[in-house]
Amino acid sequence: MLDAVRPKKSTVLLYLLIPLTVYAFTVFMPLLAALVYSFFEWKGGPVKTFNGLQNYITLINDATFWQAFGNNIYLVVACLIGQIGIAFILVLIINSQTAKCKSIHRTFGFFPSTISAVCIGMIWTMVYHNRYGILNWFLTAIGRADLCQVWLNNTDSIMLVVSVPLIWQFIGYYMIILFSAIAAIDKEVFESANIDGANAVQTAVHITLPLIKNTLLVCITLCIAGNMKAFDNIYVMTKGGPGTASMVMALYGYKISFEQSNMGYGSSISVGIFVLSLLVIGGSQWLVKRITRRMEV
Repeated sequence: MLDAVRPKKSTVLLYLLIPLTVYAFTVFMPLLAALVYSFFEWKGGPVKTFNGLQNYITLINDATFWQAFGNNIYLVVACLIGQIGIAFILVLIINSQTAKCKSIHRTFGFFPSTISAVCIGMIWTMVYHNRYGILNWFLTAIGRADLCQVWLNNTDSIMLVVSVPLIWQFIGYYMIILFSAIAAIDKEVFESANIDGANAVQTAVHITLPLIKNTLLVCITLCIAGNMKAFDNIYVMTKGGPGTASMVMALYGYKISFEQSNMGYGSSISVGIFVLSLLVIGGSQWLVKRITRRMEV
């Protein structure tokens, strides 16, 4: 009876053809086009001049690009700790037996993730404003006016300053993902650990983390992918400044491609972002798997 209602393979393939075609044209075609254009000197007009690997040679020797890559790595590390780390701690606190109004905490925690990144950038630009910003006002109110500064113009701390809005925006996003993973764990596992005398830290490190390692890998992959192509918040707040102190790869590619009308070199930057992102994601997944195996011991 089941064989009678099971669709034919050709029917299934036909239904999948349209979404797969759309996916290929929206994901793979732009990447393929960028790869092709990266071998040309192209200013955006109808004339393209083939220059082989010259764009990639320039990219390898481009100090600004590698500075931008370093800034992206800074964002990745800061957000892995700030977004996923804080989200995990908050989930454990909210899931504890003493926590009240858990649904309200989840709702308000997720709320910043629904706001446009451009709006987030504008909000935090006002927070950091040297004359009217709430941060300098707060420091003055508690008697630490000596700490007030032009936050978005300090090359020494600018990457930390632009990381905070990104961390604040997506903590709730990872909270929801981790909530669902921890909720799927059998409660008897935690009860057994409690009976054996495990404290909260031991339970979190040796039981919860290993059991949600696959979800954790998904969170880490999403976090790295998002921060390797960070653009909106930083463009609104600093436009890569002061100088190139907060320049990130996507913003640098945008400036090269559209402000300098160097589409060929901009395409090579896009390919570079793609390759470096894959390497960072692959390395992080390998590292996380090794760490979780040791936790299970």
